[in-house]
Amino acid sequence: MADGHQWKIVKIPLIVQELAAEVHEPPSQYMVREQDRPAVTGSDMPEPVPIVDLSRLSASDNDSAGELAKLRSALEDWGLFLAIGHGMEPSFLSEVIHVTRGFYELPLEEKQKYSNLVNGKEFRIEGYGNDMVVSEKQILDWEITSLVLTSLAKLLGLHEGYFVDMFDENAMTYARFNYYPRCMRPDHVLGLKPHSDASVITVASIDDSVSGLQVLRQGVWYDVPIVPNALLINVGDGIEIMSNGLFKSPVHRVVTNAERERVSLVMFYTLDPEKELEPVPELVDDEKRPRKYAKMKTKDYVTGLFETFARGTRVIDTVKISE
Repeated sequence: MADGHQWKIVKIPLIVQELAAEVHEPPSQYMVREQDRPAVTGSDMPEPVPIVDLSRLSASDNDSAGELAKLRSALEDWGLFLAIGHGMEPSFLSEVIHVTRGFYELPLEEKQKYSNLVNGKEFRIEGYGNDMVVSEKQILDWEITSLVLTSLAKLLGLHEGYFVDMFDENAMTYARFNYYPRCMRPDHVLGLKPHSDASVITVASIDDSVSGLQVLRQGVWYDVPIVPNALLINVGDGIEIMSNGLFKSPVHRVVTNAERERVSLVMFYTLDPEKELEPVPELVDDEKRPRKYAKMKTKDYVTGLFETFARGTRVIDTVKISE
C-alpha cells in the first residue's frame, strides 16, 4: 500500500492453497454459518448480467447513445457489467490467466519468496499468501478505465474529464491475483466472502473455464456467467460516494467448487492516497438530494476496508450520513 500500513497478526494460518491440498474436510474456521451458505448452483432465476460493447461507447453515431443507455441501465440495476469490444486480444487475456495459474503451481518455497508477511509476523498488502495483492502504479494500464470513467461522467451530467482528471500521477492501481482451490464442501465454504470494492472502478480478467463469481441484487445472489474474452467491470465504493449514491457499488462474493481450481486477475483503480473521497458538489442538493456520505481520505478508506472486511462488514457504511 502507498502509505506502508502493516497489520500485526496473532496466529499465522496455513496458506489456503496449501491447506486445500492436504485436507478433505475444510477446518471449522472456514465454514460459514448455515444461513450464509451458498447454493451450489447459484440463483436459478434467469436474470442476465448486462453486456456492454465498449467499442460502441467510443463511436460517434447512434451506437454510442444506445450503448450509453445500456451502460446506465447496467450500473443502476447491477453496478457492474461484462465488457466486450475492449480491443484486447484473446491471446493476451489467455496468457494472463495462464501465467497467473502457473505462478500458483510453483513449489511453495518459490512462492514464499514473495510472502506478504514481514519477518513472518506482520501482514502487508503486497505479496503472496492469504489475500495476496501485488501493487504498482498504473500497472498494466489497459486504457479501458478512461473510456468508462468518461461515460460515467456523461451519465451524471458532469464534464467528460471529471473523473479521468482525478487520476493524476499519484493515483494507485492495485493488481490482485486470486487463486481459489478446489473444495470438497462448496456448499459450506466461500472462496471470498461478500464485500464491495474500495476502488473507484475495478476491472477483472476472469477464468473463462470455471465460474464462481456471484453478485447480490435485490437480496438474491446471481452467478456472473462466463463470456469468453469479456472483462468484468464494476464501480467501486469511490464512485458510489462521489455520485452521492446515484450509482451503487455492488456486493459480490466468490463460491468454491469441487471440480477444479479457479484463478483471476483484478485491477483496482484508486485515487491518490492523500485525496479526499466525498460526493461531487454538483450532485448534492440540500433539498432534492442531500449529501449522503462523509469525507474521508482515500488511504484511510482503503485501510478501513481491510478492518471491516475481517469483521464481515462494509467500510462504506462507516461514512454514510443518516437521513
